[in-house]
Amino acid sequence: MELKRVVVTGLGAVTPLGNNVPDTWANIIKGVSAAQPITHFDASKFKTQFACEVKNFDPSQYFDRKEARKLDIYTQYAMVAAKEAISDCGIDLETADKDEIGVIMAAGIGGILTFEQEVGYYYANQDKGPKFNPFFIPKMIADMAAGQISIMYGFRGPNYSTTSACASSNNALIDAYNCIRLGQASMMLAGGSEAAITPAGVGGFNAMTALSTRNDDMEHASRPFSKSRDGFVIGEGGGCLVLEELEHALARGAKIYCELAGGGLSADAYHMTASHPEGLGAILAMRRALKDAKMQPEDIDYINVHGTSTPVGDISEVKAIETVFGEHAYKLNISSTKSMTGHLLGAAGAIEAIFSVLAIADNIVPPTINHAEGDEDPEIDYRLNFTFNQAQKREVNAALSNTFGFGGHNASAIFKKFVK
Repeated sequence: MELKRVVVTGLGAVTPLGNNVPDTWANIIKGVSAAQPITHFDASKFKTQFACEVKNFDPSQYFDRKEARKLDIYTQYAMVAAKEAISDCGIDLETADKDEIGVIMAAGIGGILTFEQEVGYYYANQDKGPKFNPFFIPKMIADMAAGQISIMYGFRGPNYSTTSACASSNNALIDAYNCIRLGQASMMLAGGSEAAITPAGVGGFNAMTALSTRNDDMEHASRPFSKSRDGFVIGEGGGCLVLEELEHALARGAKIYCELAGGGLSADAYHMTASHPEGLGAILAMRRALKDAKMQPEDIDYINVHGTSTPVGDISEVKAIETVFGEHAYKLNISSTKSMTGHLLGAAGAIEAIFSVLAIADNIVPPTINHAEGDEDPEIDYRLNFTFNQAQKREVNAALSNTFGFGGHNASAIFKKFVK
């Protein structure tokens, strides 16, 4: 069976740096930090009092009041990102075969805010007996973003959510890619969303010492690959890519950003939360992605790394890159855009895939911000080009995007310039 080729024809995003793709990308290239004091709740007693929140997001601009009350904010982010991606891809929904269009939208956690609010109300009012909102379960569950997008447009193709912690939306992209190339759909909306800047989200990550506590210097708190890094900065938002079978895209005259060339998955099989110290799972995921894409390490120009700014994780990813790419590792550009957006958890892979696509389209590599001279980690080889502090113009023919999640889940996706 000959596998079909898959191209990217639409992009949509809601992020801490912009509520659409152009605004987000402009701020990424400028090297803007989205970290600010938490406004979603009173964080004054928390170890971490800042985050990368989505800003100026008004649900009433996208949903009527009755509809918005049925949707957790993570679902709203996903639906708004999907709407932008559909508009960007230029498909005529009046004539499209909606049986051939599917949706896979990931969430690492899902509707945690809805869960907190409903369960909190129950325990505060136990004397009145059990009383829950009838929309509690459908608002909360992690598959609902995918379901609501399909309902919004009438898409009847494959429809589900992937959940693999911070690898979730890269898993969604790879699954959607496989659906298309196996002939199960002509077009897929794929990505992820997350909205976990809540008391439980921040408090839980604080309890496991995963978050930066640099409250006095929050804009510079996320500093991947620097010696003084002390944890990730939590972010939120949603990202959606339109993936399309090549001949279907050509037949309708679609704008093609690039080709999704391959994906690789693996498990660390090591620890609940820590990555393998030698990056063994990451090595497997990247090698499998290269094999799937029928590409060599030398074909890759840019890696959008997982790069969360955690002490152990950054080192293990560097080791994995050095193992997979050998001498070519020193010719690559590497950057962690989490230094600007924060860590969007289950939405990270989608947002970072968009950045990888645009790096190819615009021939520019976004920076890793917040690195200062003298803050070098002796365990990291700085002959590698981490694209510190300033975007770099270069020909980007192929980009690899890494995401690694709690539980040892690893997913790598490769995008390349489209050549007919």
